[in-house]
Amino acid sequence: MNGSGFLGRVTAVVLTWEEEANLGRTLTMLGGMNRVLVIDSGSGDGTRTVAEGFPAVDFVVRSFDTFERQWNYALDLVETEWVLALDADYVLSPELRAELESLDPFADWAGYEAGFEYWLWGQKLRGSLYPPKVILFRKGAGVFEQDGHAYRLRLEGRQGFLAGRVRHDDRKPLERWWKAQWRYAGEEAAKLDGAGWGELSWADRVRRLGFLAPWLVFGYTLIGKGMIFGGVAGWGYVLQRTLAEMVLSLRLVERRAAGMGGRETPPC
Repeated sequence: MNGSGFLGRVTAVVLTWEEEANLGRTLTMLGGMNRVLVIDSGSGDGTRTVAEGFPAVDFVVRSFDTFERQWNYALDLVETEWVLALDADYVLSPELRAELESLDPFADWAGYEAGFEYWLWGQKLRGSLYPPKVILFRKGAGVFEQDGHAYRLRLEGRQGFLAGRVRHDDRKPLERWWKAQWRYAGEEAAKLDGAGWGELSWADRVRRLGFLAPWLVFGYTLIGKGMIFGGVAGWGYVLQRTLAEMVLSLRLVERRAAGMGGRETPPC
């Protein structure tokens, strides 16, 4: 896929595992990139069929071990100067797509961060707890690291901010989200308990207490983020985030009951 302008200098990388419900919308907004590389973890649904329906998308299967290794494996396959790193439920908004087409990066900038619009059940929410992320960066300036159940990009150098937003729009069944929470919460609990108190952000310190975070998240998403006026999707988001924090609290309690607590207690 040979693009022109700035897009011709970009490889889009998308990580997938059973993303048939999402991948088509994501790939639709990636036309014109120099290359689109889909790294799949061995999907059993129609993910490959969706990917191969788009011209010149390279579909590579690698058995999943960690996000860190999966992402860094993908970086080794990139041959362009710039990388656009996306989850399969990250859809470029039309505004962001247009911004990328005309982007002229400063020579000393290593990457660009973007904010997110959060969509649930096909509806745009008034807000969310989802933080901005670096999605566009020069190859060689960034490396991925495991961060609890997820991952983070460690970027060396200056970074800018893209005005356009990414749509976080996951349309997989709710049952799959619920099943994933127990696994994610176990990995996150190990991360929180394994870190020193001073190494944690204030938000993670609250979460590590194991009982306060669900109530704070409920109140903040409902009132602070305005989800009380967000209709069915807004209330659904409040319940999802609250349940996720409750599961994490339960996994922390489970670890401590089994004698697997953290190496350091909070200061009095």
